[in-house]
Amino acid sequence: MSEPSPTPTPDTPPPGSTGEIGLDGAALAQLLHQELPHLEIGQLQIELIAGGRSNLTYRIGDGRHRWILRRPPLGHVLATAHDMAREYRVMSALGPTAVPVPEVVLLHDDSAAIGAPFYLMKEVAGTVYRTRADTDRLGPQRAHAISYRLIDAMAELHQVEPQAVGLDNFGNPRDYLGRQIRRWSKQLAASHSRPLPDLERLRELLAAATPGDRRGTVIHGDYRLDNTLIAGESVAAVVDWELSTVGDPLADLGLFAAYWDGLPDVPGNPLAGGVHPAAGFASSTELLHRYSDHTGTDLSDMAWYLAFGFFKVAAILEGIHFRYRQGQTVGDGFDTIGTLVEPIAAQGLAALSS
Repeated sequence: MSEPSPTPTPDTPPPGSTGEIGLDGAALAQLLHQELPHLEIGQLQIELIAGGRSNLTYRIGDGRHRWILRRPPLGHVLATAHDMAREYRVMSALGPTAVPVPEVVLLHDDSAAIGAPFYLMKEVAGTVYRTRADTDRLGPQRAHAISYRLIDAMAELHQVEPQAVGLDNFGNPRDYLGRQIRRWSKQLAASHSRPLPDLERLRELLAAATPGDRRGTVIHGDYRLDNTLIAGESVAAVVDWELSTVGDPLADLGLFAAYWDGLPDVPGNPLAGGVHPAAGFASSTELLHRYSDHTGTDLSDMAWYLAFGFFKVAAILEGIHFRYRQGQTVGDGFDTIGTLVEPIAAQGLAALSS
């Protein structure tokens, strides 16, 4: 993956280093020589490009080949959210479809070699747009076009028949939303370190008014602008599939809308801050209409799904805050994550009451 002009941080090792945080470079080099002997791999250059908020992500190269490696965070508490085999499987399955995904190369699903399971994929040419400074460079015409391409890629994903790509047992769509509420409630309990009254109230209201089942589709689980690589006005690849499953597609859509219109207004929010009307991005209302037209989906229950999107983000951030307090994260910017949880929960409550 390619990010806009990253500034070196303590997480970025010097060229040629094999002492990277969370990755044994020497062991990785030996393993790749064994697993990919036809490539005649040279000395590895390894760069940590995403540190600890979700899975750890590294850029790997030897001067001729360039890959991206993903492994779980150092202190993950919800094992199914960091399942390397699931990420590898879903991207392998979606490779032949219209959904843009990186080409996966290798899965090593145990911890013996480098201290954690991991998978390797080919690097995709493109840019991650994360901050307002990033997206301000796009210009309004390009930002608006990218908005459409993002929602179109989601619509394409939700129209893939799981059985047709070998993902019919990838998840259980029955009682998907109820299980999601219970799952993230369990995650919150595992990360509990302080009172969170708004988040607890939101959880109770969502559980009391959960919509019924609908047709299950392949869903990403964390679909937003900065989980894609953009090339020109196109989505070159959708990445970070760690929360993917077969479930209710409107859960993806509600989370997308929460990221798109709701989170940029939260002060200090490190997520989705690049999306704002002044940059020329389409509104979530416009994109939801486009999605509905594309897929024929009834969106009358979107208030619940939007509120659930805020709940899920708040639960994820609380987990990150907990790991930060335990010293289990790497990288900068974690000290203020905890202050965002209750404001985001309050937006979820407001969505339910609108």
